[in-house]
Amino acid sequence: MLREFAIGVYLTFFRIVFFLCKQFPMQHKTVFVTSFGGNTKEVVAAHQRILGDEQRIVVLKTPESTTAFDHIKGTVLDFRVKAFFQFIKAIYHLATSSHIFIDNYYGFLAVADFKKDVVCTQLWHAAGAIKKFGLKDQNNQFRSPKALERFEAVYEKFHNVVVGSEPMREIFQQSFGLNEDRFLKTGVPRTDFFFDAAKLEQSRESIVTDFPMIQNKKVLLYAPTYRDEELDTAAIALDLEKMYRALSQEYILFLRLHPAVSSEFENQFPGFVFNVSYYPSINDLLIAADILITDYSSIPVEFSLLHKPMIFYAYDLEDYIKERGIWMSDFSKVPGPIVRTTAELICTIEQEQFNMDEVAAFCKEWNQYSDGKSSERLTHTLFPNKN
Repeated sequence: MLREFAIGVYLTFFRIVFFLCKQFPMQHKTVFVTSFGGNTKEVVAAHQRILGDEQRIVVLKTPESTTAFDHIKGTVLDFRVKAFFQFIKAIYHLATSSHIFIDNYYGFLAVADFKKDVVCTQLWHAAGAIKKFGLKDQNNQFRSPKALERFEAVYEKFHNVVVGSEPMREIFQQSFGLNEDRFLKTGVPRTDFFFDAAKLEQSRESIVTDFPMIQNKKVLLYAPTYRDEELDTAAIALDLEKMYRALSQEYILFLRLHPAVSSEFENQFPGFVFNVSYYPSINDLLIAADILITDYSSIPVEFSLLHKPMIFYAYDLEDYIKERGIWMSDFSKVPGPIVRTTAELICTIEQEQFNMDEVAAFCKEWNQYSDGKSSERLTHTLFPNKN
């Protein structure tokens, strides 16, 4: 009840300020609201290459965003109420821009009555999906009718949703309740990185500079999806001591954890375990990793572009399906071995039980439209006069 009241106050304030700002003329300006940054950074770069100074760039960063936008030619603002004056400026830009890009669910869209010709494009932060979200999130049964109504109002503001494959288009269509004509099959912008040899080499040099030990040992990257209960516990599902004893001579372990877990994590195995939860570039970590360990995350979609093995540590599969839900009717179709315990995980790593043909097939299916030119294609699609 208190949460809904706070949301109501926030949205009422936003609606009033947005209405006042909307009285100013619309400008040739693109606003990016970003929590993750990967897609935003690529599209900003494409905009500046193709559109030049014809379209002003404004980036609104939420507290979750760790991406730096220091080198863009544009304005970067802190999109938080506590940064009050920047927040007011942010609303002004949202109300007077011709194009809006977002990379997450943002409640303010429910009350943002955009001008007639404004185009709002969803650059969702995940290139694929295993867990359910949006209208199909099983937690919706515990939410109020008012909250569900707000969700639908937000999704309806998406004039376009960018997708990298037909499977993801089908998932978005169900999750957001939108017609097929809303989807842009231009590919996922942040995957452009994996087709750029110069950027890949720069990434390798950067991660080696920060972690020189990876030149002598293989890297395991553990990147699980976020779980609701992680807000109340700092526990890690892996038996790190067992992994240290079995694998530390040949491997090091990178941990990419939920902030609530990471902030409480005490590393008892320095030299083997490295907490990289706040490392600014997930791409650098994927480049460094020899094996990805994950569960219900979308990270395998990008990682498959590197043609490297992955393991699915699904220790709580039945509970997760019951509480959150997954899209895959048969989880065994994931592109890698499924393990339930740390012992099984160690055994899989030691015996290298991987089928790389499965990874290749998965990559082809889920990166269908992503070919290294997604950002450029998206920009030309939205600004056809620049073709």
